[in-house]
Amino acid sequence: MRMFKKFNHITILLLIQTQTVFSQNTSPQNLPKYDVVPLHFGMALGFNAMDFTIRNSGQFWYLDSVYSVENIPKIGININIVSNYNFHPYFSFRFLPGLNLGQRNLEYWVRADTVFYPHVMKIESTFLDFPFLLEYKAARMTNFRPYLIAGGSLKVDLAAQKRIRDEELPKIRLRRMSFYYELGVGSDFFLEYFKFAMELKYVVGLNNVIVPDGSEYTRAIHRMTSKMLILSFTFEGSDIRVFNIFKRKK
Repeated sequence: MRMFKKFNHITILLLIQTQTVFSQNTSPQNLPKYDVVPLHFGMALGFNAMDFTIRNSGQFWYLDSVYSVENIPKIGININIVSNYNFHPYFSFRFLPGLNLGQRNLEYWVRADTVFYPHVMKIESTFLDFPFLLEYKAARMTNFRPYLIAGGSLKVDLAAQKRIRDEELPKIRLRRMSFYYELGVGSDFFLEYFKFAMELKYVVGLNNVIVPDGSEYTRAIHRMTSKMLILSFTFEGSDIRVFNIFKRKK
């Protein structure tokens, strides 16, 4: 919960920055022909808070050793390549393949004889990320423009099949492939040579990611889905020569 409060504080700072930009509408317009170019490419760097949504199984109350399970989010990083296609003055398609690196801890309270103790599983994930998003953009206000995004993504966890070391046992496994829907909000800032954006996105998993192994650690959980809160900073270039190529083809 503390992790998500930090992200809320960041969101407030973004809103303050937005208010500052509104007060600067008298400044000259940078990149005035940016939206004329249909294709844009760039890079996105950011942070994520990976987490789980856990629903206990009906067997939970009849287990001998496991008495509770709690998920603890951790901060990770994102690296994505940005491909943007403007098909309408207010809409565009965005494809952002990349990597999501992060970790979530599962804390089980376990009983051995008459002693209760916590057992922490460090669940690391390295996702190959393939998000496809629809972006709705508001009208540009000099060098500022807010936008909304929505879409879906496929993620492939490269760490899901990693060998579990003896000192990590017992430990659950996650499914290699998972599907998500994504919702977010952001702000574009048009600078002199490129467009900079800050974006906050909520990513929610659709399928159960836990792999049953017959142990009490997986029998305690009926369904477990992944979720993420992602704060990204994107940098997109504008090259009018790309537009000229499209214009000549017409």
